[in-house]
Amino acid sequence: MKTTHLPTTPPQGYAHPMPNLIVTLLLTAVIAIVIIGLIVLAVRVAQRPRNALVGGGIGPELIEQVLQLKASDQFDQAVFLVRGETGMSHRAAARLVRKIHPTPPPPP
Repeated sequence: MKTTHLPTTPPQGYAHPMPNLIVTLLLTAVIAIVIIGLIVLAVRVAQRPRNALVGGGIGPELIEQVLQLKASDQFDQAVFLVRGETGMSHRAAARLVRKIHPTPPPPP
């Protein structure tokens, strides 16, 4: 029996190596941008907690204004005022406005 040897050719590699390289580089860039964005977001959130007070906080003047607005049935305006003065979220400011009640007069 005769054996024939087929000529062996060296491997040619990929038919289109550049598109694979470009896709790999683009995916790496997108992943890097997403990771950097998440790090920046985490740093910003850590620097100022969501309900941290901005400015002077809650003083007697703000409480008096809130009480006046609540007395005239302007709850939303009171919440808006608290949010503007303190930087609180809408939910936290609404909770605060609901909890503020006028102090009862001293007994005679």
